[in-house]
Amino acid sequence: MTRTLLVAGTASHVGKSTVAAGLCRLLADAGVSVAPYKAQNMSNNARAVLSPESGRGKESRERPGEKESDAERADWGEIGVSQYVQAEAARVTPTTDTNPVLLKPRGEGESQLVVQGEAVGHFEAGSYYDDHWDAAREAAVESYRRLADDHDVVVAEGAGSIAEINLHDRDLANVETARFADADVLLVADIERGGAFASLYGTLELMPEDVRQRVVGAVITKFRGDQSILDPGVAEFEDRTGVPILGVLPYDDPGLPEEDSVSLPPPDERAIRGDDAPDDRSVTVAVPRLSRVSNVTDLGPLEREAGVRVAYVPPDATLADADAVVVPGTKNTVDDLLELRDAGFGDALAAFDGPVVGLCGGYQMLGERIANAGIESTGDRDEVAGFGLLPVETRFSTDKRVEQVVRAVDGVGPIADATGEVSGYEIHMGDSEPTGEVARPLGEGSAATEETLGTYLHGLFENETVRSAFVARVFESAGKTPPEREETDESPYDAAAALLRDHVDLSALGVPEA
Repeated sequence: MTRTLLVAGTASHVGKSTVAAGLCRLLADAGVSVAPYKAQNMSNNARAVLSPESGRGKESRERPGEKESDAERADWGEIGVSQYVQAEAARVTPTTDTNPVLLKPRGEGESQLVVQGEAVGHFEAGSYYDDHWDAAREAAVESYRRLADDHDVVVAEGAGSIAEINLHDRDLANVETARFADADVLLVADIERGGAFASLYGTLELMPEDVRQRVVGAVITKFRGDQSILDPGVAEFEDRTGVPILGVLPYDDPGLPEEDSVSLPPPDERAIRGDDAPDDRSVTVAVPRLSRVSNVTDLGPLEREAGVRVAYVPPDATLADADAVVVPGTKNTVDDLLELRDAGFGDALAAFDGPVVGLCGGYQMLGERIANAGIESTGDRDEVAGFGLLPVETRFSTDKRVEQVVRAVDGVGPIADATGEVSGYEIHMGDSEPTGEVARPLGEGSAATEETLGTYLHGLFENETVRSAFVARVFESAGKTPPEREETDESPYDAAAALLRDHVDLSALGVPEA
């Protein structure tokens, strides 16, 4: 019989995703067949994966995206990035069953509803819960049962807080999952926020009684300092509740991709991530903080490069201190484009003379114009002018392209030294076609000039050849010498597993030793 462990939180961003990924890797290392699962997620950070009906794993698809028929493209769907990461940690091929319901916010109180990988439509919260939630629950149960049939353990991740009493009758990722999966529940609380014991105690008090009885323990995350200081609180909490504290995780980032953009600064603030190398050995890549930013995980590999600082800047920020610019993806290209233009970003970009890269929606913005703009925008517009850095026109349609791809690289412009092949995924509506002569370094869905590159390829900088070429070009353009790179062999999945192995009583969770 399949066992399910639900990793539930006292709040959002308490470390559930890291704990779930670490458990997946530990179980996989112990020879247990394990799969991740999240019944309902809300995130604009998504990945393209196969649907279970395709009957083909990624190993059997040698060149995904190459001259596929429309029928073959239908095999691809999208899920939240955390379940993709957790599947990698579990060493299983991710499918749309790992995250059967995905809500992708696009502004104005609306989200795109994606069920078992396919976009259903755009709905306000009330409409979703009144008219679509029952069907979403059925899809979630169906996906869970397929995973349970194929694996010995399912590690399910909850969403937000399991103690949202206003949502208990429709809490798909927490309460409903605990019930239909007959799951044991592990509570996770973040001590960095303060009030961890109160959060855990209050969460237990507010949980439905039948779900409360499923709690097998709790984990406290992001602790700094001497753990012995916590011991009296741990003892009293356990005495009051009968729920054991199974571990206290120190503040440590294993380097897993962010589940969503909440960790980014607000659109009107600036934040810098990445290396703290001296100014003369570092470069700054400016990223406009879009209100509807998506797939911000595309920037993670750059943040981890030696000598690279990624600065998330407000739309009205100057680019005077930037050595390169990357315009990221967005759930609403047109509205974010108009917001950037109103803030003066277009003028700043026109005056900028370093390398510029546009990813997906950012690529669409860098073109000359966007036709059929009303299909994606929340307003009623037919055509919108782009920033004009690339001679391309984007035409939106209601068809959504979701697939993994492999492209040959013909390095030009900001990635001039890149060679070989690159892999990634595309998730977008509309296509961008050249209006004049332009290089296409990544084949269909890309365009480049000497200083500007646009592409639909998410995961671009996860490819070593492209990332190294771009970083080298930025340092060259800035007239600086990069610092030496420090190589590490430990994967973020192993780092997450080590964090749990060293600080959590895994035997209480039924995790065997590897």
